[in-house]
Amino acid sequence: MGLIAAAWITVLLLGGGIALERTLTRQVEANFDEQLEYQLTAMIASAEIDSFGEVWFYRTLGDQRFLEPGSGLYWQISGEGYEPYPSRSLWDRTLTLRADEENIGEPAQGFEGDVRFYNSAQFDGEPLRIAERTVILPGSDTRWTFAVASATEQIDDQIQQVRLILIWSFAVLGLGLIVMALLQIRYGLSPLRRVRAAIQKLRTTGDNRITEPLPAEVQPLVEEVNALLEHSERQAEEARTHAGNLAHALKTPLTVLTNAATARDPDLNQAVFRETRTMQRHVDHHLARARAVGRRAVGQARTNVRASAEAVRRAVERLYPEGRLDIAGNREVMVAIERQDLDEILGNLIENAAKYGGGSVFVTIDAEDTEDASQSELCHIWVEDDGAGIPEAERKRIFDRGARLDTGKPGTGLGLAIVRDVAEIYGGSVTLGESEDLGGLLVDLRLPRA
Repeated sequence: MGLIAAAWITVLLLGGGIALERTLTRQVEANFDEQLEYQLTAMIASAEIDSFGEVWFYRTLGDQRFLEPGSGLYWQISGEGYEPYPSRSLWDRTLTLRADEENIGEPAQGFEGDVRFYNSAQFDGEPLRIAERTVILPGSDTRWTFAVASATEQIDDQIQQVRLILIWSFAVLGLGLIVMALLQIRYGLSPLRRVRAAIQKLRTTGDNRITEPLPAEVQPLVEEVNALLEHSERQAEEARTHAGNLAHALKTPLTVLTNAATARDPDLNQAVFRETRTMQRHVDHHLARARAVGRRAVGQARTNVRASAEAVRRAVERLYPEGRLDIAGNREVMVAIERQDLDEILGNLIENAAKYGGGSVFVTIDAEDTEDASQSELCHIWVEDDGAGIPEAERKRIFDRGARLDTGKPGTGLGLAIVRDVAEIYGGSVTLGESEDLGGLLVDLRLPRA
């Protein structure tokens, strides 16, 4: 920011300084030319033609430098057929005028000829600025060229002085602006240094939030940092809970196997088969949850609900060929969840409905009680069966890991727990109710739309 500010200030001041220098230089030169033109006009106004047809001044010119040899201010009158009439300041030198060299055509009568300004280097070491005008004086038909020349040393000194003043002024101004910009940057970024100090304090003191009052400009940043800390804490807590739950889930089967092996149980083979299957389900559950968390962190997913439901139906129909499974609703709806996770959710729900229901399963996609379901942020997926349902008092407990109401059928009681955990990871939810059409259980799965 400092380099950009310095570069921009330098460019602006350089451009402004050059423009101002040219303007002032032209103004000094214009004033110089005006002085020459004034003296030229005064000289022409004082000139007359004598009886010999030559030019003479009926009054003395005011500037005394015309009388001092080598003073740097000269005049000269030239006419066709006449010797040049120089000022005393020229001494033994003669001006070479452009009008004489170019042999300009007939000028306008009287004093209407244009004044010509140009620079000349005809005198060694003394550059000149010449103003000349060709006129015809009353009483004469001769074209007279009046010229006033002045050494440019004075104007060069003035221009050099103007440039020095501009250079020093703009240098001081630029330095002041750069220092002001750096101070402003330092002052403006000071809240970020306070944020850095607050974050260092978090690391050294063990605090879990930034509570120090900070300026309003950085308060959104502080809120985002606090939100990030909260998210990290939540993820760490989820990881600890996840590891604890997995350890607890594996502890009981391992204990059963250890006791059976120690007691030399004759049914050890069946016990190993049963308990390892239970452990495998627990591991699958936690791996599914871990995969869902990882996929959610990757980015926003898009999955077609109907395609996933159709794939699950084909698999369930092979397991329960005597059942009837219907799917209806929106065919185009997309939800923000990975396909593998949606397959696992719907697979658990539809398989449970086919296993514990009476044989009929009905899946409705976008089953919302709104006039325009597509305008809602959540997609409602209903899975209904014609079984005995779940009593309202047991609907909350059934989501606990290992909870089962019908122990007469194979299972571990992890299906609904997996559904709830994965749905919540993606910002969805799952609730249980009673199906009005089939009379059994109604599972209302809500997932965010893509």
